Amino acid sequence: MNNLFLSELHIYPIKSLGGISLQQAEIEEKGLQYDRRWMLIDTAGRFITQRIHYNLALLQVSITDELLVIAHKNDPSQQISFGLEENTGTLLPLQIWDDFSAGLEVSTRVNEWFSTFMGTEVILVRMPEAERRLVDPRYARGNEVVGFADGYPCLIISQSSLDGLNERLADPVPMNRFRPNFVFTGGEAHIEDNFIDFYIGDILFSAVKPCARCVLTTIDQQNAVKGKEPIKTLASYRTINKKVLFGQNLVHQGKGTICLGDEIRVMNWKPTP
Repeated sequence: MNNLFLSELHIYPIKSLGGISLQQAEIEEKGLQYDRRWMLIDTAGRFITQRIHYNLALLQVSITDELLVIAHKNDPSQQISFGLEENTGTLLPLQIWDDFSAGLEVSTRVNEWFSTFMGTEVILVRMPEAERRLVDPRYARGNEVVGFADGYPCLIISQSSLDGLNERLADPVPMNRFRPNFVFTGGEAHIEDNFIDFYIGDILFSAVKPCARCVLTTIDQQNAVKGKEPIKTLASYRTINKKVLFGQNLVHQGKGTICLGDEIRVMNWKPTP
């Protein structure tokens, strides 16, 4: 019998910036509250991530007193904050991969701060509550919606999966390279590959698609230095159909509170190959 328990809980309020570790979180229709509800775009409306702009790893996000605070990890004097509901009222069209959506411009002041930091003109937007960006219908269970995440509301990875990878690496990597929402203990490496439907607390999740990993995993989240690992080693034993897989993308039903220590109860498993 597997005893699986939630050991880490993370949100990433601004896509591709540093995440926040929580003791508990509210799960909403688009995923965890505040998770990837903000995003940087260029002047053409294209989404911006660490895949090209490595230095975004240096920006840490926190939430305090109804403010979103962004601070440089190695130079706290570089800091800006804005209200969680702050926006100019300007709705801008944008693109994430093949999806077209829209975002509310947060503030010209905030745009200028990020543009100075990045050395190129960017705009910070927030997803309106009424915006409905659908999960890929090939993998959705219903008409699930998602914020500014790449494609799915949540991502889960087992601690055993990371441990198995680190056993193969000369220099172990932390879980933040993979940006999961949920980490759990118990079970063998990659046990999450076999999940179909499962509960975390009282919320029903479905694992609908393995997560294909990219160059972002090779960026050290403390210093923004890019290397070859862990993707090189991961590719040696986790490549399927030319994609390197690590973790499971999720959709869910309902709303509620998720807490560290919650049991993960798997209701349906994939058949063993």
